Amino acid sequence: MKYVLVTGGVVSGLGKGVTASSIGVLLKACGLRVTSIKIDPYLNTDAGTMSPFEHGEVFVLDDGGEVDLDLGNYERFLDIKLTRDNNITTGKIYQSVIEKERRGDYLGKTVQVVPHITDAIQEWIECVAKIPVDGKEEPADVCVIELGGTIGDIESMPFIEALGQFSYRVGPGNFCLIHVSLVPVLNVVGEQKTKPTQHSVRQLRGLGLTPNLLACRSTKILDDNVKAKLAQFCHVPMSNIVNLHDVPNIWHIPLLLKDQKAHEAILKALNLLGVAKEPNLKEWTTRTKAYDKCHETVRIAMVGKYTGLSDAYLSVLKALLHAAVARNRKLLVDWVPAGDLEDVTSKEDPEAYKAAWTLLKGAHGVLVPGGFGDRGVQGKILAAKYARENNVPYLGICLGMQIAVIEYARSVLGLHDATSTEFDPEAKNPAVIFMPEGSKTHMGGTMRLGSRRTFFEVADCKSAKLYGHVKYIDERHRHRYEVNPDMISQLENAGLSFVGKDESGKRMEIVELPSHPYFIGVQFHPEFKSRPGKPSPVFSGLIAAACEQKKAILLPSNGHAKLTSGIYGGVNGHSPILKPHQNSNSFIASNGTLNLYAKGNGVCVDGSC
Repeated sequence: MKYVLVTGGVVSGLGKGVTASSIGVLLKACGLRVTSIKIDPYLNTDAGTMSPFEHGEVFVLDDGGEVDLDLGNYERFLDIKLTRDNNITTGKIYQSVIEKERRGDYLGKTVQVVPHITDAIQEWIECVAKIPVDGKEEPADVCVIELGGTIGDIESMPFIEALGQFSYRVGPGNFCLIHVSLVPVLNVVGEQKTKPTQHSVRQLRGLGLTPNLLACRSTKILDDNVKAKLAQFCHVPMSNIVNLHDVPNIWHIPLLLKDQKAHEAILKALNLLGVAKEPNLKEWTTRTKAYDKCHETVRIAMVGKYTGLSDAYLSVLKALLHAAVARNRKLLVDWVPAGDLEDVTSKEDPEAYKAAWTLLKGAHGVLVPGGFGDRGVQGKILAAKYARENNVPYLGICLGMQIAVIEYARSVLGLHDATSTEFDPEAKNPAVIFMPEGSKTHMGGTMRLGSRRTFFEVADCKSAKLYGHVKYIDERHRHRYEVNPDMISQLENAGLSFVGKDESGKRMEIVELPSHPYFIGVQFHPEFKSRPGKPSPVFSGLIAAACEQKKAILLPSNGHAKLTSGIYGGVNGHSPILKPHQNSNSFIASNGTLNLYAKGNGVCVDGSC
């Protein structure tokens, strides 16, 4: 097994995760099989209980692991399926060592950071690196390890010591260290400054680790004299200094690494030059160029409560992007704070209220993502109501699905006090209830987590068509509450259709409004399995419907227009006449159906067109 370690210096937030992912893409393009490990030096055993404001989204894996969002980058870039053990935290390491001590495994020895904690870290890395993550049986060829935080952080010290020992143990031909550092420009002098990187590398070397490559983050391309200075003072050859300057989108990073021959330096350090082939990034390059050339826009309103921090919805954003690029559209996301849509805001902050509603009404589609707590819930309900009544494409994920059900119960069934027991434990008309198997005393890892199976109950529903008419799908979950089974018959009699259920048939997984152009709610989180070139089907459906919504808005006043391509199905390749939908500014096909699996410039669930 070969190991590539990615560390960071000077400041946090440099993009170590994207760099590690891009290195994996490059090595994979060289014909090598790659796995990844993320080390997070915090005491939490996992990311499950951490606030999105503090740490970004919680990424969920097939096995139910709640992990750092960087593992989402690894999975998306490398198209692999990781396990919860691919995310190492200080809490996990200390917990495992203390459990061994309680069992008496250390035979009365004094348990210390060195060697017991450092040994546990090395054993964990070696064990996890051998787990196949690409569907094959044999272990991968290379394991890319990202050390979170910044060199010099006190909480990282046990990992630095462990990795120093580990590099010595596996040998120089099996270990490559890439240090990501910042080369800032001071506006006063306009000069690229190398001192922060020099100090960072000196500190790294003082801790027993010597970088093989420097990955320098900067706003612009590094000057040659700056590279020469870094090579001289950091003891790294100029050929091993790569510049990761700002680019239009992160898909350029593997191409930047390739153009600067970073793969040759890495392969040389790992003694793989004679084994690996020249990197083939043709498909990746094509997709990146297609992304850059997208000019026609599609606008999606994201209605949530963490809209001030995009990392809180990182996977949702990526899934929207994958779907938009597959349709050659430039994605525009309007962040709509859910609380700003509420009536109370119209009195307290009229400008914010007006701005929020302007954004919502100007969007071609509405997405309400998952979340917890009652803040902003009324605003989300109003967003779902607006989308339903005005035939605006709507996708509700997890809480977003529950919101759609609550809104329908209130507006259509007339149950004005319908709500979730999450918001009102004593609710008289609970449309959403706490799952019986959940824990009300412990939060971490007690939800319904990981990959679960959903069976389609209706063969010709929109979501079944999007998934390619399969009998069932496996998607990742993260929730404590579910739609109340006792209210299903009422809701279905009123027009809602629960088209997807779990294996018991009692837990609702997918809800649709058949009379609506695109109104879908899913209990699972489809964003976690979306990939570049393989967009999530329900996200593809939302973008496709939103594109048609945009076309409908631009149609002439007589309400008639011919479409030469798109998601609306026609007969013998001819597009149907569009007609205005009742009480709506949108249009539907004259046969009343929406074909979301059309070819041409339409959406394909496998991302091939």
